[in-house]
Amino acid sequence: MDPLRTLWETFFDWESMREALPEMLTVGLTNTLILAVSAALLGSVLGMLLAIAGISRTRWLRWPARVYTDVFRGLPAAATILLIGVGLAPLGMQVWGPNPYPLGILALSLIAAAYIGEIFRSGIQSVEAAQLEGARALGFSWGEAMRMVIIPQGVRRVLPAWVNQLIALIKDSSLVYFLGLVASQRELFRIGQDYAATTGNESALLLAGLFYLALTVPLTHVVNAIDARLRHGRLATQPPDEIDDADLALPGAAGGSGR
Repeated sequence: MDPLRTLWETFFDWESMREALPEMLTVGLTNTLILAVSAALLGSVLGMLLAIAGISRTRWLRWPARVYTDVFRGLPAAATILLIGVGLAPLGMQVWGPNPYPLGILALSLIAAAYIGEIFRSGIQSVEAAQLEGARALGFSWGEAMRMVIIPQGVRRVLPAWVNQLIALIKDSSLVYFLGLVASQRELFRIGQDYAATTGNESALLLAGLFYLALTVPLTHVVNAIDARLRHGRLATQPPDEIDDADLALPGAAGGSGR
């Protein structure tokens, strides 16, 4: 029983959790969300540009997009954050002062763009070619057809994968502590580390992990519900076993022609 007792005392000290909770709520949670949401927005914009370049018929657009994706997906996230955060630190000092957040957000965005670009590219390419041909036949230009017909359908198809990348960003935001953070800039993981180092107890780190769970698990269920709604419309409100052929019938199909 000694190992179990050691585990309980090391990670389930409620007093240590109670001490860390206020700072995690007021400082850590806010900073984690700033890092993750900002990187997700910027990464999505860059990722869409990469996706469009990746399906371009012009090799001078397609090849750089491929190289970028391979490099930033292949490098460890910590290495990218250090390369951007430390390598561009002199420039950051001139522009933002001693605040590592902008460079941290930039590094996370560059990483996310490589993954999100591939997600968007696969979604766009999954749309049937007849959709583009039909839009062109109706008088849309290639750009208008992509913007108004193809891209919206492609993005909808890969929405769960995009949210999975957002979840990964929430967790990767903990790596920004490599760049050095003052007390007011610490995110959840860094606060947990500081309390663990001060008290000699790891319970604050477990509490930080619970915060990450509280952020990521609801996101997963929300995107599943949205995806089901987009695919099935109002029928998604019914359990699958309650949807019968009558629900799927056209108006007037039951009881004859309806005339």
